[in-house]
Amino acid sequence: MSLKHAIMVLLETEAGSGYDLLKRFKERLGFFWQASHQQIYQQLKVMHQDGLIICQQEVQQGKPDRKIYTMTELGHDALLVWLNEACKPQKVNDSLLVKLYGGHLVDKDVLLEEIRLHREQHQKALVIMQEMEYQYQQLGNLERTKLAMPYLTLRRGILGEQAWQVWAQEVEDFLLAG
Repeated sequence: MSLKHAIMVLLETEAGSGYDLLKRFKERLGFFWQASHQQIYQQLKVMHQDGLIICQQEVQQGKPDRKIYTMTELGHDALLVWLNEACKPQKVNDSLLVKLYGGHLVDKDVLLEEIRLHREQHQKALVIMQEMEYQYQQLGNLERTKLAMPYLTLRRGILGEQAWQVWAQEVEDFLLAG
């Protein structure tokens, strides 16, 4: 997947400025796809040049004008082509796993501290996702139906974070027993 496709998915549901897209990106896709604001703005420029999106200036009082981006028919068609293609399974590049693999070279307390720090971050992400799930479950049937696919990605995130916690506990138990 490319950043272009992530932006296109967001724009397909709602037009927005670069700032709007950055915010939505972090709130909706940020758990499984990362991009900096520079990357997003650069990609918007390329997508505009390629005719995948258009932008309109929105005048603001006391602030610079905002560029509001929307998908073009060409962009919509390109997104549909990509959505219908098979995705390659993603490989994991996880420095924590490399450290653990070489963990016989350091004191186990170093590894325990590293695992605990990561557990805290994963727990925070899990709490946020569970709150999002609660909010989804409070919606009416029509809204839940419209958001069913994003909800399924949220469920994958929740299950992944829960599995991560189980695995981290196994690692801690092993390190503490040894």
